[in-house]
Amino acid sequence: MSSLPTPMSISIWWNGGSILGLLLGMQILTGFFLSMHYTSDITNTFASVVHISRDVPYGWLFRSFHANGASFFFLFIYFHIGRGLYYQSYITQPRTWMVGVTIFLTSMATAFLGYVLPWGQMSFWGATVITNLMSAIPYFGPSLVEWIWGSFSVGQSTLTRFYSLHFILPFVIGALSAIHIYFLHEKGSTNPLGSLNHSSKMHFHPYFSWKDIVGFLFVLFCLGFIALFYPNLLGDPENFSMANIKVTPTHIQPEWYFLFAYAILRSIPSKLGGVVALVMSIFILYFLPLMIKSLGLSSSFSPLFQLFYWILVVDFIILTWLGACPIEEPYTTLAVPCTILYFILFLFLMFSTSKIFFI
Repeated sequence: MSSLPTPMSISIWWNGGSILGLLLGMQILTGFFLSMHYTSDITNTFASVVHISRDVPYGWLFRSFHANGASFFFLFIYFHIGRGLYYQSYITQPRTWMVGVTIFLTSMATAFLGYVLPWGQMSFWGATVITNLMSAIPYFGPSLVEWIWGSFSVGQSTLTRFYSLHFILPFVIGALSAIHIYFLHEKGSTNPLGSLNHSSKMHFHPYFSWKDIVGFLFVLFCLGFIALFYPNLLGDPENFSMANIKVTPTHIQPEWYFLFAYAILRSIPSKLGGVVALVMSIFILYFLPLMIKSLGLSSSFSPLFQLFYWILVVDFIILTWLGACPIEEPYTTLAVPCTILYFILFLFLMFSTSKIFFI
């Protein structure tokens, strides 16, 4: 690592990977200590979470860092993917990109499983809604849902297996991250020009290691500020109530980092169509390395690509906002063109890298 040849021109946006490694390690560490006091028994689960927050020494601190750390983790995942999209890392390093998308999917699954564990109202009903989406699969759907639940509804078996998977999957993410780094170091990092040329490179240490440390301190300061002063800012008030199968929340929604996909799901009237669109909103990232051959140059040389990219960013933010809005007009109508635009823009990004669009 210390002697790794690193492009001299890389900017602060290349700090995202190391920051994600820091946050992943912190999530595993805080999750390990929380697991010592957590009880995966539906009669005591909610009480055990309250016990961690009120009675366990520094339990409130570990829980606050763990809950808000998930939000920071996804924030930097989106920054990391956004940087890869903008500088077209999927062209120069397709295997690294593919493993990175797999890490993203695994992280989404881990976050969803963890959101169910507090067994609050939004946890229970969020699990019910999301797992029920599997029933849209023809023929196998209803049986698959019951298999996931381990019963005929979300209950004790569901909570137990979700707890086990939530504990195991972060280590899978860690293994995938090692593969991701291996493929990255096989060719080396790209630079803002989109080149893998071995000229104009320098040792990773000390210059870039110090930049990483500065990034670590900045992220830890921001996370500490949120966790200590506004610990419930990114949470849902419904989760302060214990799960009750007889009372449905007025507005069921996932955490903020899933809202864009949730808005896409709601925008399509057909249940199966909504599920397919939801899955494809993530899986479309796998198809980017299969795009038409380009010059291998950065988006800096393609104004059209930059235009499509920033429209996609704005569309992503709007979809995230729509996912948090009630299912009523004008939000339901607005979500449809935003969903269509989301997929069309990815196609435009693929074809805007061809030779004719560069200057």
